[in-house]
Amino acid sequence: MTRVAICGIAGRMGVRISQLTLEANDLDLRGGVEYVGSPVIGKDVGEVVGGGHLGVHVVDNLDTIINNVDAVVAFTAPPDGTIEAAKIAGAAGVPMVIGTTGISPAQLEIMKTALKDVACVFAPNYSVGVTALVKLVEEAARILGGDYDAEIVEAHHRFKTDAPSGTALALAEAAARGLDRNLQEVGVFGRHGDTGARTREEIGVHAVRAGDIVGEHTVMFGGIGETVQLVHRAQSRDTFAAGVIRSVRFVAQADAGMYDMRDVLGIK
Repeated sequence: MTRVAICGIAGRMGVRISQLTLEANDLDLRGGVEYVGSPVIGKDVGEVVGGGHLGVHVVDNLDTIINNVDAVVAFTAPPDGTIEAAKIAGAAGVPMVIGTTGISPAQLEIMKTALKDVACVFAPNYSVGVTALVKLVEEAARILGGDYDAEIVEAHHRFKTDAPSGTALALAEAAARGLDRNLQEVGVFGRHGDTGARTREEIGVHAVRAGDIVGEHTVMFGGIGETVQLVHRAQSRDTFAAGVIRSVRFVAQADAGMYDMRDVLGIK
């Protein structure tokens, strides 16, 4: 039985991951963490996520429960909570599954250093379909080549605070790899005003925020005379939460290292 703690347990993803953890016969939900001052601090974890009384309470510091868990899941906004959790988990030798987005390059380096001696799955999107899409985009870009313009459009609910989504960035990186380009040099994030004609090399990334959209990603390769589109639409958060559960099982058995969903699915 793998004992699990979830950072960001009262968030949309945290609640659903908790519910699937409770349903799994090989996982045991043993802790929840929220930000200092959260109204759920001190409440029973099970009652917060709609799973009945569990006898463990939501805390505001992972350090108080880290010795009683075998894996930590982190989906926090802002990312600071995840970085702090990484320091605590890494020091305790506890593996992590991280789905937090909006992590800065500096924070990413801190996180990787903190977790260098444990297993960690870090992915912008835990959907099996999106993982396949990333691989398909890289291959499509390679086949179609530089004569096709690559553009990515992503849409999420109004409450999402970071843009573009981590998934959109992963798709843009995949297109860049397939085209042998550096996204840092050719990425164009939104357009406004008189931007001039599109350059041949650029890869466009655009964000939409509206209503309760769970997540939609469209990758467009525009050529002269035809357009190729690859699209993923998530109907519910279950597709992401199920991938997280698979990842928890993976890190519980994995050697130290940084992994992503391709490792979990064995499709690298």
